[in-house]
Amino acid sequence: MAKMTKSYSNMEFLMGEEARGVRILCEYLEPKSRLERNGVKRAIIMFGSARTRRLKPAVGAKAAPDYYALAADLAERFARWTIDTHPPEERYFLCTGGGPGIMEAAHEGGARVDRNLNVGFNISLPFEQHVNPFVKDDHAFEFHYFFMRKFWFMNVAEAFVVFPGGFGTLDELFEALTLTQTGKARPMPVVLFGKEFWDGLVNFDRLVERGLISQQDVDALVMVETVDEAFEAITTGLAGPRRERRK
Repeated sequence: MAKMTKSYSNMEFLMGEEARGVRILCEYLEPKSRLERNGVKRAIIMFGSARTRRLKPAVGAKAAPDYYALAADLAERFARWTIDTHPPEERYFLCTGGGPGIMEAAHEGGARVDRNLNVGFNISLPFEQHVNPFVKDDHAFEFHYFFMRKFWFMNVAEAFVVFPGGFGTLDELFEALTLTQTGKARPMPVVLFGKEFWDGLVNFDRLVERGLISQQDVDALVMVETVDEAFEAITTGLAGPRRERRK
């Protein structure tokens, strides 16, 4: 007699097209359960390129901004600030995409204070992207669906710091801006780090001039060049009245 396989143990079915809805639901329920278990209710999100590396000191030339070092230093400031000023149940976590580059830099900075604050929402890609070594296993998540990953970013987000990056970084930035503009997410401080990068890349003033967005849509955006400026903009924004997120 052939051995029978229960539906929930049938990997051929579970990995097939018919069970896509089941897999999507899993990427909602399993992270939800684990985030609640670890007390992750709110986070400062730090986006930026996975390709950013530490810079070697320039010789005889003006040094380019070392965004890796800046991201690490800023995350360290955030970690020290929340440890010193918030009880454990109200602390802000440091959440990134969990991979290399700016993501690793942010978690390296957080780990200088408390590695338990680091949360990584990684994504399965055709090329390898492993979770960086500064994220504990229970705080590391692996997503297949980009939209579910972005859902969880927005679910825990209280503020964003966006470093220079490519398509993925811009996608994540505009997802956040769209959801806050349309009231699907509460208003929150958004910092664009690196004026030399952001100036001219996106002309928000042109969008306002053409009537395509309102001035209010960009009022929360702050462009900065230093760790001090970014830290001040985010912590000041978080100190304001907190609005509930929509259901």
